[in-house]
Amino acid sequence: MRKILHVDMDAFFASVEQRDHPEWRGKPVIVGGKPNQRGVVSTCSYEARAFGVRSAMPTAKAMKLCPQAILTPGRYQLYKEVSAQVHEVFRTYTDLIEPLSIDEAYLDVTENKKGINSATVIAHSIQKDVYEKTGLTCSVGVSFNKFLAKMASGYHKPSGVTVITPENAKEFIRTIPIEDFYGVGKVSAEKLKQAGILTGEDLFPLSKEELEKKFGTLGPRLYLQVRGESNDQLTLHRERKSIGTERTLIKDTTDHGILTGYLEEFSEELERMLKKRSLACRTITLKLRDSEFNTMTKSVTMRDYLNKQEEIYSIALQLFEEMMEERPIRLIGLTVSHLENTNRLYKQLKLF
Repeated sequence: MRKILHVDMDAFFASVEQRDHPEWRGKPVIVGGKPNQRGVVSTCSYEARAFGVRSAMPTAKAMKLCPQAILTPGRYQLYKEVSAQVHEVFRTYTDLIEPLSIDEAYLDVTENKKGINSATVIAHSIQKDVYEKTGLTCSVGVSFNKFLAKMASGYHKPSGVTVITPENAKEFIRTIPIEDFYGVGKVSAEKLKQAGILTGEDLFPLSKEELEKKFGTLGPRLYLQVRGESNDQLTLHRERKSIGTERTLIKDTTDHGILTGYLEEFSEELERMLKKRSLACRTITLKLRDSEFNTMTKSVTMRDYLNKQEEIYSIALQLFEEMMEERPIRLIGLTVSHLENTNRLYKQLKLF
């Protein structure tokens, strides 16, 4: 049986700020953009969460909920550096690491570098090492598959270690809200709830056939998850499917010059990001959101791969001219997808 950990840093960005500003410890801290510039909350400390502040909430709303909060802009390059330090700790235990985001990852410690048999002992040891290296705390879920390890890590936050064994798994799973199961998004969660399925307890009695009939390909996956039988493997090298950038404007505008200026800036940024990763793209997608929060997207897929600023900008401009109407725009974004490694493309060309 495998031994899987899900390590989740506690209120990561906010904790870095509290670490670097000792006078902020024990106080509500919000990392995010300015309220008067339509900023949003990236993350917040547990003290701020007690007032109802949450990630992705408009900063203006967050400051109304918690007027005494300390609002600070994000230092994202620093967060990346701290995340790299945390991964250095992980690699002293195992090379079987699946990063999920900047502040969480799965580790397979079944066969680990330190020869420790107990995954629970490893979890506590990682917490200690992470704290000594970074001054930050993390919570760890320990189980025999990814789904249960992830569920467990959020159970006793902050600084908790929660273990789900084969013996207590079914009891634990039955309490999980249906929206927390893998693959369940907002739409499918609503559909499940309408069918009277609110928790794992409601899901468990249903057969695989019933679930597949009612919920399609999601059904069999839920059937396995609720029985603790999910045996998903760690994805050690996750290929990016898309790269994008977007901007919420300080003031709504219909000015084509301002908007196309952003597209030129985005095209330069995307060229840098693609070339840094030795990638080229075939599909370019423009996103516009108007003052009434209507979101519009339009894509074009090219026959050949590209990664130069002028090519990206030319196509983005074409999409903009097709999409733009005389209504104020509050957000503009540009994404590239259908990515391929340029070295691989070069090798393919050489074959011909």
